[in-house]
Amino acid sequence: MKRQPAPELSREVGAFLEMLQAERGASRNTVLAYSADLVDLQKFLTRRKQGPATADATALRAYLKSLDYLGMTPRTVARRLSVMRQFFRFLLAERLREDDPASTLDSPKLGRPLPKVLSRVEVDRLIEAAQAKGGVDGGRMETLLEILYGSGLRVSELVALPLAAAERDPAMLIVRGKGSKDRLVPLSDPARLAIARWLKVRAAALEDGETSRYLFPSRGRAGHLTRQRFAQLLKEAALAADIDPARVSPHVLRHAFASHLLEAGADLRSVQLMLGHADIATTEIYTHVLPEKVRSLVEDHHPLAKRKRGSSTGRAG
Repeated sequence: MKRQPAPELSREVGAFLEMLQAERGASRNTVLAYSADLVDLQKFLTRRKQGPATADATALRAYLKSLDYLGMTPRTVARRLSVMRQFFRFLLAERLREDDPASTLDSPKLGRPLPKVLSRVEVDRLIEAAQAKGGVDGGRMETLLEILYGSGLRVSELVALPLAAAERDPAMLIVRGKGSKDRLVPLSDPARLAIARWLKVRAAALEDGETSRYLFPSRGRAGHLTRQRFAQLLKEAALAADIDPARVSPHVLRHAFASHLLEAGADLRSVQLMLGHADIATTEIYTHVLPEKVRSLVEDHHPLAKRKRGSSTGRAG
């Protein structure tokens, strides 16, 4: 069967994607995701003989209903709606439209999903499984796990760590995150020891005479271990640790890092900075998976929580 050619991006979509890169510093993956969503919308509008410059609210509502009909989850529909709102606000600001048809659209109702979290014992078992494997593969996996659990990095940040970031036994890592923003993340003692051991055997992961600027080099096109390969290795470690692989992913370990810190009494602002969240509201979700006693501690002592409670009380007339 002959594959259909990809539809040509409209002028409006092209301008919006250029803005994302130039003004917001959006990553390549973000731009690709926005592009895919807007191309799908563009195809739907074309069938209705409309386009980004002429679409009305009725057409946009019909598009959202079609997503529901296709069985997309409310969360996916909400993401598509968010992209549409940003897109049409951009068109209005750039005077490519005289109105914003997305401004009247209602968001689908969402339940707030709680992050999946492993217990401390389960994290220990994952690391022990990597240690038991031994060799270059086991040493690499142990180091990856210690850094991920000890620093809460995003998987894309972890696999692309430069060798220079960890060569001299640093107490902190300089991590380049979303939007090319740098942040400092502390390294735990176990992570530093694992890195030191890994550096002694790292050369075995390279061809003879080959060099790499990455801490976790690979012979693949990226030059470093890929996110997909790390996720596969993590599933294998889960099996070896007698943990259901469906419960384990790089992001779950990031969740474990944040939740276990809060359980130990860390404040939300510190955890927000280490995770690289732009908005503290994103970090606050971790309080919902904490034991009641610890959640009360956070709510009683964090200034943001106090302010929220104060704003909800009745005002003096």
